[in-house]
Amino acid sequence: MATKKAKKKAPAKAKSKSKSKPKAKSASKPKKAAAKPKAKVKRKPNAAFMKPMNISDVLSPIVGSKPLPRTEVTKRLWDYIKKNKLQDAKERRNINADDNLKKVFGGKKTVSMFEMTKLVNKHLS
Repeated sequence: MATKKAKKKAPAKAKSKSKSKPKAKSASKPKKAAAKPKAKVKRKPNAAFMKPMNISDVLSPIVGSKPLPRTEVTKRLWDYIKKNKLQDAKERRNINADDNLKKVFGGKKTVSMFEMTKLVNKHLS
């Protein structure tokens, strides 16, 4: 048998898998000035909220009988609740209804503030 000579190959250049590191930033560049805070732009209210709504006879003793926007109805309703101390002392999210509010809330004695807006909207047209 003929022996084969082992050929030595020149080692191939190994490609490094690591990427070259970015150069450090030079200190000679001027730093950017801090961005100025944007001036607050007053938002326009949504026209649907500002449209005057007719108040039902049941809700009128609380907020008045003139047509009012939904936002104003909610504001007056909270004024009434605070004036008569109808917000529950322990669970602040609940509203304890008096005689006028019971009619608005459909006979419920206690209503959460989130449910309240849904029940009040039934009395606006």
